[in-house]
Amino acid sequence: MRAALSLGRRGLGRVWPNPAVGCVIVKAGRVMGRGWTQPGGRPHAEAVALAQAGDAARGSTAYVTLEPCAHHGKTPPCARALISAGVARVVTALDDPDARVAGRGHAMLRAAGIDVVTGVCEEAARADQIGFLTRVTQGRPMLTLKLAMSLDGRIATASGESQWITGSQARRAVHAARLNHDAVLVGGGTARADDPQLTVRDLGARHQPVRIIAARRLDLPKAGKLAASAGSDLWLLHAEDAPEGRRRAWQEAGARLVQVPLSGGRLDPGALMQELGARGLTRVFCEGGGTFAASLLQLGLVDRLMLFTAGKAIGAEGQPGLGALGLSALADAPQFVLRDVRALGGDTLSLWDRA
Repeated sequence: MRAALSLGRRGLGRVWPNPAVGCVIVKAGRVMGRGWTQPGGRPHAEAVALAQAGDAARGSTAYVTLEPCAHHGKTPPCARALISAGVARVVTALDDPDARVAGRGHAMLRAAGIDVVTGVCEEAARADQIGFLTRVTQGRPMLTLKLAMSLDGRIATASGESQWITGSQARRAVHAARLNHDAVLVGGGTARADDPQLTVRDLGARHQPVRIIAARRLDLPKAGKLAASAGSDLWLLHAEDAPEGRRRAWQEAGARLVQVPLSGGRLDPGALMQELGARGLTRVFCEGGGTFAASLLQLGLVDRLMLFTAGKAIGAEGQPGLGALGLSALADAPQFVLRDVRALGGDTLSLWDRA
């Protein structure tokens, strides 16, 4: 199962709206087939592994990281494919909460006389599938918030200079994180101040995440890097009051526009995330800025925190890493549990999961 989990991770950021699943087929102690969900979500992991195994799948054990699907979509059910191939035993890590499956895959296998074992490496599988599980159960993608700050929690000097607070190893880790998310999200303030590309560079990436900017009135630089590449999966989240001329200009440049309702004079973060979930996204990587990040934290929308800390101090006059959270009691502060910490050159990276 650990091998199947490792295979499944190859699909992270590449297979939305489907889950990134891994499958290993074993017979007489030998691996007969391996597969993982392919880019775009098809073919499914089981189909790839069964095709590789061929006739050797008969009488084998299939290790699958998520309950095999039981519904007819663009492809036949994977549970039916396992039955037809003559697999004798199926071991899964996690039940699929999707209403179209939700136990039906396991039931179909058992009804065909296949021995089914569930819950193997469940905790690891749940961590891998957090994006898919969050979208199915809450209607929104999982959100990872990235913050790169000085020792005293600043993301820029008073003048706005922020490149670069962290070193090259930390920046490379950011690109790797972008690669295993479906989309990269920033607020309009960050887009105006930094004119970021929001792409994966220097890793030999064969695909790029969707780039998303939350800008209420679409007041974004038309002569910058975003506009120059708007035809490459750029989504702009805006409010109803965004000027029609700006909407038309960005649409003509190739951007996809998504209207989001307002709350308190800003794009509603909860509605924003629901819109992204409705469009199939399962894993979103947010890179700020501070005010936008604070609004996501306030509503409990941050599932994972990726905190880079540089070995330098900027001082109180610098720009804070987070905007105001409006807390009056410490008990109301967002809580996270430390999952990992590591050194990256002269910086540290700490990874936190929501408590």
